[in-house]
Amino acid sequence: MGGVGVGNPRVVAFLDIGTNSVRLLVSRVSPEGGSTTLTRQKEVVRLGEEEFAQGELQTDAMDRCVKVCRHLSALAMSFGVDEFVAVATSATREASNRHTLLSRIRHEAGVDVRVISGLEEARLIYLGVVSGVRLADGLSLIIDIGGGSTEMVLGDQHHYTTLSSHPLGSIRLTNQFFPGGTAAPVSRKKYRFLRDHVAGVLKDFEGEIRESDIVEVVGCSGTLINLAEIAVLMRRDAHDTSPVLATRREIRGVIAYLCSLPLEERRKVPGINPDRADIIIAGAAIIDVVLDMTGSSALTVTERGLQDGLLADYLSRMATLPLLSDTTVRKRTVSQLAHSYLINELHARSVTGLALSLFDSGSEAGLHQMGVWERELLEYATLLHDIGSFISYLDHQDHSWYIIRNSEMAGFDRTETEVIASLTRFHRRRPPRWRSVELAHIPKNLRKRVLALAVFLRLAESLDRSHAALVSRAAFFSMADGTFTLYVYTRSADCQLELAGVLKEASTFERIFQRGLVVQVTGEEG
Repeated sequence: MGGVGVGNPRVVAFLDIGTNSVRLLVSRVSPEGGSTTLTRQKEVVRLGEEEFAQGELQTDAMDRCVKVCRHLSALAMSFGVDEFVAVATSATREASNRHTLLSRIRHEAGVDVRVISGLEEARLIYLGVVSGVRLADGLSLIIDIGGGSTEMVLGDQHHYTTLSSHPLGSIRLTNQFFPGGTAAPVSRKKYRFLRDHVAGVLKDFEGEIRESDIVEVVGCSGTLINLAEIAVLMRRDAHDTSPVLATRREIRGVIAYLCSLPLEERRKVPGINPDRADIIIAGAAIIDVVLDMTGSSALTVTERGLQDGLLADYLSRMATLPLLSDTTVRKRTVSQLAHSYLINELHARSVTGLALSLFDSGSEAGLHQMGVWERELLEYATLLHDIGSFISYLDHQDHSWYIIRNSEMAGFDRTETEVIASLTRFHRRRPPRWRSVELAHIPKNLRKRVLALAVFLRLAESLDRSHAALVSRAAFFSMADGTFTLYVYTRSADCQLELAGVLKEASTFERIFQRGLVVQVTGEEG
């Protein structure tokens, strides 16, 4: 493909040829490390159908795969793609005739495909998940159940400790245990037999799982997302229809229900992907065993996966990002967004320093009990609070809110993106309230914290109202009568705009924190 000059964006197509599906991600990649999704596509091809017993890909399956790859390649070219990054996984790497498929894709679709190992697949899956999901503190188990193999990774937000790949997959197990298909209900005896086989394959890995202090299990494959979707819809008292999390008990209930149905009835279950109904029970047995091994009470799911890992890996290798290894995905996302919308960096950093000073001193003075997570989101929101000015200064807080909510915030989950967006919305003009429409997508148990963080951002913005960095620091101190004093340390006596702004925000502080506020202006600390 034709290249582009150094410093210009590139359009890159990432193609993932799996055992069940072929997926395409086309992204515009900037030299600063940011990316914008142009399209995502997925086509079911069942490449691994009847392969694993015979050790080779079937002609009909290859025909379907090549046809889809040709179509997706043409679609990618319509976006002016500069480069293809294509990989194939379990079905292709285990097939004795894989070179026939690879040659056909090269000549008929114009794409060179790299066959990756199971461990490399696991590494890329890990990169894809952590580039868009905030893992819980501690050790997580990330699991991807594919058509031919299951990859599992033990790690945290910053590093993985163990990569593993196992010959277990929804198509592989279905072909092995249900050679005639799953048209009939699956008996308890048959399911136990299937489950025992999965446990036997994972026996060597079980010891490592049980010895690890795993705090959460994160699933990132179609099978797991589909199981969680069904579980959510089966809840009689569900208040949240987001398939983010399903309990182990719910997963088991879904499995028992699916096993009790013939295939045609299974296809009609609310939430199920009809194309997956014939293989989902085999895939479900894998997560059933894994949840038992970990002792985890729930499964969290995400749509992030191998494709996103290919993108994250590509970004990490860009020569124009020599310091990328020293920068977290979240910081890179915020930095790219800030530079894309031409922020006033001096003002943004001045306000950020003041907001964090208010947060830290408020914590020390007993004003709040928020921690590292809230502080980090406040920092990012403050750096981005003015990006809406790129569209128009008038009501730019609304533009900031819109831009962030509709941006691909790599490294942030949906809730975190909503929090950051809401904070930027409330940095000026209308103060935040519990029932503000901008908080509608934020869980109720987080709203009080968002309101408090908004106060810190509004105060910090007021303290640099002139954009001249006249205030060097601001800090809260608790008084004996239960009120708080805000000490404002200035570099100049001429900061009347800043003082007027802070006094205007005192009523919002008092309403949200239920504490009185006194403002004291003084010279810089010695």
